[in-house]
Amino acid sequence: MHSPLTLVLGGARSGKSRYAESLITAAKPPWTYIATAEAGDEEMAARINTHRERRGSCWRTIEAPREIAAMLAECETTSVLVDCLTLWLSNLMLAHADIDREIGRLEKALLAVKVPVVLVANEVGLGIVPEHPLGRQFRDWQGVLNQRMAARSDRVVLMVAGLPLAVKGSPEVRQ
Repeated sequence: MHSPLTLVLGGARSGKSRYAESLITAAKPPWTYIATAEAGDEEMAARINTHRERRGSCWRTIEAPREIAAMLAECETTSVLVDCLTLWLSNLMLAHADIDREIGRLEKALLAVKVPVVLVANEVGLGIVPEHPLGRQFRDWQGVLNQRMAARSDRVVLMVAGLPLAVKGSPEVRQ
């Protein structure tokens, strides 16, 4: 039997992270947070700090802007939250990585993990078509990534205005 995998999707400020954290904290601590954000400016550093303060001391944070697959292998006994796949994808694209290969590495790592995992990602394809080719490429890859993660997930939740909507499975936490 495989470990449960949940994908939490939504737009900016939809409540994705807070909801994902509540799913993980339904289990006994400690918990692991794989963070993909990099503090490239003061505003992003403040966002990262806000997330850290909200989580508290029961969380072990692993910073992995591009190496989620490798870091999942280190999470043998604690539930894991990966926040977020959208920043991970952006980091990979800016590093000129082979995106399909990296998504494949993530899929393989998720198959091997023995603990519950919650993934957070933005749903970016609901707005206008980006003007710049890189923006269109990013939007397309995010759609591919979300589809591949949703296909593997036991539960997919779409956050809208702070409300969890079950897309696949149940939005409630099961003990």
